[in-house]
Amino acid sequence: MPMLRSAPRIAGLVLAGLFATSLGAQSPKHGVGRAPTEQEIRALGITVAPDGAGLPEGSGTVAEGRALFALRCAKCHGEKGTGDVGPALVGGRGSLATSKPLKTVGSFWPYATSVFNYVNRAMPFNEPGALSPPQVYAAVAYILYLNDIVGENEVLNAKTLPKIRMPNRDGFVSDPRPDIKRK
Repeated sequence: MPMLRSAPRIAGLVLAGLFATSLGAQSPKHGVGRAPTEQEIRALGITVAPDGAGLPEGSGTVAEGRALFALRCAKCHGEKGTGDVGPALVGGRGSLATSKPLKTVGSFWPYATSVFNYVNRAMPFNEPGALSPPQVYAAVAYILYLNDIVGENEVLNAKTLPKIRMPNRDGFVSDPRPDIKRK
């Protein structure tokens, strides 16, 4: 009988030990990664408006973008941006009103500056924010070129990017709520 009385105590001690071990495994000091630098935080913290406000200095060409895309983007988006592991960036024009819309940079995005903002913050997927402003301009130039939005000799920068008229610019409706200010 004394053994039966101590069994719950032993089980409780075993459970407490397992619980304590699992807490230790969840410690925030697991030795992986590092805190971001101030420069990394600032680079990801820019906000680019549709009119180009907030775009950084620098420039990029379609040719530079082609090389960068092959190196950093094609493994997810495919060699010509038609998609692979990552979504398609090219195609879909005329598909938005169909039962199978293909939302790509060329068919859906209303502003070229939004493409810059997204690429700058989120790409490449395995290293978001790693591209310099000239690299982002170059990648966006190539993506827009693949979508027949810019020519092969286009140079993108803070002045030229906001002037690009995207195919779906007028495909969005303004917010009808009375508390939303319109320009």
